[in-house]
Amino acid sequence: MDEITRILTGTVAHSVGRAVDMGIVEFHGPDDEEVMVHMQCPFRIVHATKIILGSADMRYAQKDAGAQAFDEFRMIYDARATKINKILGQLRPSVDGVTVGLSGELTVSWEQDFRLEVFPDCSGNMEAWRAFTRGEAHHGFPPETI
Repeated sequence: MDEITRILTGTVAHSVGRAVDMGIVEFHGPDDEEVMVHMQCPFRIVHATKIILGSADMRYAQKDAGAQAFDEFRMIYDARATKINKILGQLRPSVDGVTVGLSGELTVSWEQDFRLEVFPDCSGNMEAWRAFTRGEAHHGFPPETI
């Protein structure tokens, strides 16, 4: 798990999004390489003590979004991700802490008191999350699923 800390520490938090129901947080490395965390388990983004985005937000459509809201990226998650991306674009906060717990929990902290908290919730041998630099080795939890 030291490799995950190495990959993420010092990167700049760039954007939050999703691919279908998989959460994605993108970072830019010191040489502008793309570093990503893909999450297929519960996660949230917190600012200080307030949850500003949660994986469950993908379940709820924006007001008057219609039946195709999920496919059209009109869920509460998408609206909040857009707002967070504007903030990240202005602040360009650097990652200053990475912790990987024994049960696969991942916390990535960045400047201005933001953090990504990822918490696997499946007892089976299913991939919960992965971190990687585009074009390089992938690392995640459980390690044997990556």
